[in-house]
Amino acid sequence: MTTAIYPGSFDPVHNGHLDVIRRAAALFDRVVVAVSQEARKNGLFAVRARAAMLRQAVKGLAGVEVRPYAGLTVAFARSVGADVIVKGLRGVEDFEHELRQAVMNRHLGGLETVFFIPSPEYAQISSTLIREVTLLGGDVTAFVPRAVAQRMTTRRRRGTRRPGTR
Repeated sequence: MTTAIYPGSFDPVHNGHLDVIRRAAALFDRVVVAVSQEARKNGLFAVRARAAMLRQAVKGLAGVEVRPYAGLTVAFARSVGADVIVKGLRGVEDFEHELRQAVMNRHLGGLETVFFIPSPEYAQISSTLIREVTLLGGDVTAFVPRAVAQRMTTRRRRGTRRPGTR
Protein backbone atom coordinates (compact mmCIF):
# COMPACT_ATOMS: atom_id res chain seq x y z
CA MET A 1 0.00 0.00 0.00
CA THR A 2 1.48 3.34 -1.07
CA THR A 3 0.72 6.35 1.09
CA ALA A 4 1.27 9.92 -0.06
CA ILE A 5 0.96 13.13 1.90
CA TYR A 6 -0.08 16.40 0.34
CA PRO A 7 1.06 19.09 2.77
CA GLY A 8 0.01 22.72 2.66
CA SER A 9 -1.66 25.52 4.52
CA PHE A 10 -4.86 25.32 2.41
CA ASP A 11 -5.96 28.79 3.57
CA PRO A 12 -8.41 28.41 1.94
CA VAL A 13 -8.66 25.18 -0.03
CA HIS A 14 -9.38 25.91 -3.68
CA ASN A 15 -10.23 23.94 -6.80
CA GLY A 16 -6.55 23.68 -7.79
CA HIS A 17 -5.84 21.87 -4.52
CA LEU A 18 -8.80 19.56 -5.12
CA ASP A 19 -7.52 18.81 -8.62
CA VAL A 20 -4.18 17.68 -7.17
CA ILE A 21 -5.92 15.63 -4.47
CA ARG A 22 -8.12 13.81 -7.00
CA ARG A 23 -5.18 13.09 -9.29
CA ALA A 24 -3.02 11.87 -6.39
CA ALA A 25 -5.88 9.65 -5.17
CA ALA A 26 -5.93 8.02 -8.62
CA LEU A 27 -2.22 7.13 -8.31
CA PHE A 28 -1.75 6.27 -4.64
CA ASP A 29 -3.64 3.89 -2.35
CA ARG A 30 -3.92 6.47 0.42
CA VAL A 31 -3.55 10.26 0.35
CA VAL A 32 -3.24 12.16 3.60
CA VAL A 33 -3.94 15.84 3.09
CA ALA A 34 -1.71 17.40 5.74
CA VAL A 35 -2.98 20.78 6.92
CA SER A 36 -0.03 22.71 8.31
CA GLN A 37 -0.25 25.00 11.31
CA GLU A 38 2.00 27.46 9.35
CA ALA A 39 2.74 29.83 12.24
CA ARG A 40 4.77 32.14 9.98
CA LYS A 41 1.89 32.90 7.61
CA ASN A 42 -0.79 35.49 8.31
CA GLY A 43 -3.70 33.27 7.43
CA LEU A 44 -7.42 33.81 7.38
CA PHE A 45 -8.63 30.57 9.00
CA ALA A 46 -7.40 28.59 11.99
CA VAL A 47 -6.01 25.13 11.27
CA ARG A 48 -9.14 23.36 12.57
CA ALA A 49 -11.39 25.40 10.28
CA ARG A 50 -9.14 24.70 7.28
CA ALA A 51 -9.15 20.97 8.05
CA ALA A 52 -12.95 20.99 8.40
CA MET A 53 -13.37 22.75 5.03
CA LEU A 54 -11.06 20.22 3.39
CA ARG A 55 -12.89 17.26 4.94
CA GLN A 56 -16.13 18.56 3.53
CA ALA A 57 -14.54 19.15 0.10
CA VAL A 58 -13.07 15.62 -0.18
CA LYS A 59 -15.99 13.76 1.39
CA GLY A 60 -16.65 10.62 -0.61
CA LEU A 61 -13.23 10.58 -2.27
CA ALA A 62 -11.87 7.07 -1.64
CA GLY A 63 -8.52 6.75 0.10
CA VAL A 64 -8.30 10.43 1.09
CA GLU A 65 -8.09 11.67 4.66
CA VAL A 66 -7.38 15.08 6.17
CA ARG A 67 -5.16 15.67 9.20
CA PRO A 68 -3.76 18.84 10.74
CA TYR A 69 -0.11 18.86 11.80
CA ALA A 70 2.64 21.07 13.15
CA GLY A 71 6.38 20.75 12.84
CA LEU A 72 8.50 19.10 10.19
CA THR A 73 6.66 17.63 7.25
CA VAL A 74 8.98 14.61 7.18
CA ALA A 75 8.21 13.85 10.83
CA PHE A 76 4.48 13.97 10.09
CA ALA A 77 5.04 11.85 6.98
CA ARG A 78 6.78 9.18 9.07
CA SER A 79 3.97 9.24 11.63
CA VAL A 80 1.37 8.36 8.97
CA GLY A 81 3.58 5.89 7.10
CA ALA A 82 3.95 8.04 3.98
CA ASP A 83 6.18 6.90 1.13
CA VAL A 84 6.00 10.08 -0.94
CA ILE A 85 5.18 13.78 -0.75
CA VAL A 86 2.82 15.31 -3.32
CA LYS A 87 3.14 18.95 -4.36
CA GLY A 88 1.57 21.10 -7.04
CA LEU A 89 3.65 23.41 -9.25
CA ARG A 90 2.09 26.44 -10.93
CA GLY A 91 5.23 28.05 -12.31
CA VAL A 92 8.94 28.67 -12.06
CA GLU A 93 8.67 30.47 -8.70
CA ASP A 94 6.88 27.43 -7.21
CA PHE A 95 9.49 25.10 -8.69
CA GLU A 96 12.44 26.92 -7.12
CA HIS A 97 10.83 26.89 -3.68
CA GLU A 98 9.54 23.31 -3.90
CA LEU A 99 12.84 21.97 -5.26
CA ARG A 100 14.67 23.21 -2.15
CA GLN A 101 12.04 21.62 0.08
CA ALA A 102 12.15 18.34 -1.86
CA VAL A 103 15.93 18.10 -1.49
CA MET A 104 15.70 18.78 2.26
CA ASN A 105 12.83 16.30 2.71
CA ARG A 106 14.84 13.62 0.93
CA HIS A 107 17.86 14.40 3.11
CA LEU A 108 15.89 14.45 6.38
CA GLY A 109 13.46 11.61 5.77
CA GLY A 110 14.39 9.77 2.59
CA LEU A 111 11.09 10.82 1.04
CA GLU A 112 10.67 11.44 -2.67
CA THR A 113 8.49 14.28 -3.89
CA VAL A 114 6.09 13.92 -6.82
CA PHE A 115 5.11 17.15 -8.57
CA PHE A 116 1.76 17.71 -10.24
CA ILE A 117 1.40 20.35 -12.93
CA PRO A 118 -2.02 21.98 -12.56
CA SER A 119 -4.82 21.53 -15.00
CA PRO A 120 -4.91 24.69 -17.17
CA GLU A 121 -8.04 26.11 -15.54
CA TYR A 122 -6.29 26.08 -12.14
CA ALA A 123 -2.79 27.15 -13.19
CA GLN A 124 -3.01 30.67 -11.77
CA ILE A 125 -5.13 30.08 -8.68
CA SER A 126 -3.54 30.64 -5.27
CA SER A 127 -4.95 30.83 -1.77
CA THR A 128 -3.27 34.21 -1.31
CA LEU A 129 -5.00 35.65 -4.37
CA ILE A 130 -8.34 34.19 -3.30
CA ARG A 131 -8.01 35.75 0.18
CA GLU A 132 -7.11 39.15 -1.29
CA VAL A 133 -9.98 39.17 -3.79
CA THR A 134 -12.48 38.09 -1.14
CA LEU A 135 -11.35 40.67 1.40
CA LEU A 136 -11.70 43.37 -1.26
CA GLY A 137 -15.27 42.29 -2.01
CA GLY A 138 -14.68 40.17 -5.11
CA ASP A 139 -16.45 36.96 -6.07
CA VAL A 140 -14.29 33.81 -5.87
CA THR A 141 -17.05 31.21 -6.22
CA ALA A 142 -15.56 29.92 -9.49
CA PHE A 143 -12.31 29.00 -7.72
CA VAL A 144 -13.39 27.37 -4.44
CA PRO A 145 -15.93 24.80 -3.26
CA ARG A 146 -19.34 26.33 -2.46
CA ALA A 147 -18.98 25.84 1.31
CA VAL A 148 -15.60 27.60 1.25
CA ALA A 149 -17.03 30.54 -0.70
CA GLN A 150 -19.76 30.90 1.92
CA ARG A 151 -17.23 30.87 4.77
CA MET A 152 -15.06 33.39 2.93
CA THR A 153 -18.03 35.74 2.55
CA THR A 154 -18.96 35.34 6.21
CA ARG A 155 -15.35 35.96 7.24
CA ARG A 156 -15.18 39.12 5.09
CA ARG A 157 -18.33 40.48 6.71
CA ARG A 158 -16.96 39.87 10.20
CA GLY A 159 -13.45 41.14 9.43
CA THR A 160 -10.18 39.38 8.72
CA ARG A 161 -9.04 38.43 12.21
CA ARG A 162 -8.85 34.84 13.30
CA PRO A 163 -10.81 33.87 16.40
CA GLY A 164 -8.71 34.47 19.50
CA THR A 165 -6.49 37.18 17.95
CA ARG A 166 -6.48 40.85 18.79
